[in-house]
Amino acid sequence: MQIETIQKLVKKEKIAWSKHFSKRLREREFTEEDVVCCIMHGEIIEDYPNAYPYPACLIYGPTIREQVFHVVVGANEDCVYMITGYFPNHEKFEADLKTRRVK
Repeated sequence: MQIETIQKLVKKEKIAWSKHFSKRLREREFTEEDVVCCIMHGEIIEDYPNAYPYPACLIYGPTIREQVFHVVVGANEDCVYMITGYFPNHEKFEADLKTRRVK
């Protein structure tokens, strides 16, 4: 999966916001604008090519307030499917907040 492909779909507003994702928006106090900012200025740090029903990836990028943020999306040629978003922590990620800690 390529970040440019995801960014093109987001620019065209080809985005599916699930109920689960919308619930996480409220619970974790981030906005749709934060998600879009993360995707448009971010990079893919993990790829999940065998995810179902669409290949997925983890994107690292900034929010509109320049906080580090992670978004998990699935995508096909027509749409980006928002799976979840969160502010990463040092319990699960190394100091760069990109590299997952090994258990």
